[in-house]
Amino acid sequence: MPILGTGIAEGLLLKPVTYPWAMELYDQAVANTWFPNEVQLGEDLADFERMSDDERHALTFLMSYFNPNELLVNKALAFGVYPYVNAAECHLYLAKQMWEEANHCMSFEYVLETFPIDRVAAYESHVNVPSMAAKEAFEVRFIQRMTEQTLDITTTAGKQDFVRNLVAYNVILEGIWFYSGFMVALSFRQRNLLRNFGSLVDWIVRDESLHLKFGINLILTVLDENPEIATEEFAAEIRQMVLDAVAMEEAYNRDLLPHGILGLNADYINTYVRYLADRRLEELGFEPHYGAANPAKWMATANDTLQLVNFFESINTSYEVNARAGS
Repeated sequence: MPILGTGIAEGLLLKPVTYPWAMELYDQAVANTWFPNEVQLGEDLADFERMSDDERHALTFLMSYFNPNELLVNKALAFGVYPYVNAAECHLYLAKQMWEEANHCMSFEYVLETFPIDRVAAYESHVNVPSMAAKEAFEVRFIQRMTEQTLDITTTAGKQDFVRNLVAYNVILEGIWFYSGFMVALSFRQRNLLRNFGSLVDWIVRDESLHLKFGINLILTVLDENPEIATEEFAAEIRQMVLDAVAMEEAYNRDLLPHGILGLNADYINTYVRYLADRRLEELGFEPHYGAANPAKWMATANDTLQLVNFFESINTSYEVNARAGS
């Protein structure tokens, strides 16, 4: 049974497992289960009070972006991925991932409830700040294609739309934009600030590393089973999507840190973004574009968890899924 399909009566038997990587990721995701209130965020309040206005702005800006976009990812999974895959083991993992996105949303709500952040202003930012709104509009365009128009997953065009959506959400949103924000969030702990908040973000990163693995595996499996979709034109389009995403993230980071804070400024973050983009391009089999070195070596375990597989070649069946971020 191929991985793509919309038959309701198909994919109702878990064993024998067709795609072991999906089952392994599900087992690992279940083992990683956690809850926000296990972290005592209140202990970070004193740090928040002594942070500069620019530092508090950065934290608020991150919450403004992360909170609605965790829910946007859930829509992309529910409407753009789950209905188009057949394998029961993929459905199990996607169900756990959707729960995790909800848990991340509640984690950021916990931050908004704990720190004296203007919730209304934070909520409005994802609409009112042009650089943030541009990123959201980019993502929404892909999910609209999946939900508001007829997508025929049996056609080459439909399969390409499916892959576009995966690249937009799993590779760009979760694999570049979220990781950029995670680095900024965890940079506070590097200066001995917001240590419990850092622990909360660690758990989120651990989940997101699995989301990224699942998305890459799914893309590669679809390409392996449907080699006709991996044309040179389509590959060039996918590559350009990543480059466009970097430009949007660079503008966003200039708004995130307009003046810089101790040890961190927009140029530093954007070097990290270019480094991330090169890694994601390589994971899809492309040549790196930027040649950027990682300025945040302490984030390395969260970044380099994937094995390289060529976009135009068959899926590497030895693709590893058991490396944890931070392990």
